[in-house]
Amino acid sequence: MHRFNDSLTISRAYSEAPWWGTVYRQAFRGFAGMYDVRQDGWAQRAGIDRVIVLRSGKTLWVDEKVRTEDYNDFLLERWSDRERRRPGWIQKELACDYIAYAFVPSARCFLLPFLPLQRAWRLHGPDWIRRAGRAERGYRLVQAENPGYVTESIAVPIPVVLAALQQGLEVRWDTAGHSTA
Repeated sequence: MHRFNDSLTISRAYSEAPWWGTVYRQAFRGFAGMYDVRQDGWAQRAGIDRVIVLRSGKTLWVDEKVRTEDYNDFLLERWSDRERRRPGWIQKELACDYIAYAFVPSARCFLLPFLPLQRAWRLHGPDWIRRAGRAERGYRLVQAENPGYVTESIAVPIPVVLAALQQGLEVRWDTAGHSTA
C-alpha cells in the first residue's frame, strides 16, 4: 500500500538536500538563491516546490521529483486518482517552469521544461500508454494503491522522453498559417 503522506515525508526530507543548490547553480547562470515552498497553499497545488531567483530578478518555479533508486525511465503521473479520473501532474495545468527530476543514487537531475514536456505527452502519451499496457521493453504501467484511491503513472524510457521533448520544441504550420500538429 502506497501512502501519500509517506511520500510527502520523503519529499520534504529531500527538500533540504544540499545538492539542490548545486543542481540549480550549475543549471542556471546568474543563480542568486532559492526558496522552498512546500507548505500547503496555492503554490504547492500549482506544482511549485521551489522558487529559484536569478541575479537578473527573474524567478523560475520548479516542481521537484525525487527517485531513491536509479531507473532508466521517467515516471509520468497520468491519474492522481484513476477511478475519479483526476489528472496527474503530467496532465494538469500547473504553474511550474520546470520539473527537476532527480535520481539520488547516481547524483543526477534532469531539468525538464514543463510546457514542452506536456506537449510531448499530448503528442506521444497515447502511444506510451499503449506500450506500457503491453509491457514493452522499457515501458511500465505503475499503479500505487493509496487508502481510497489508486494513482496511475506511466514509466517511459529517459531517451524516449528526451527525444519527444526535442521534437515537441518544433512547431510547424502550413503555408496558409494553420498548425500541422
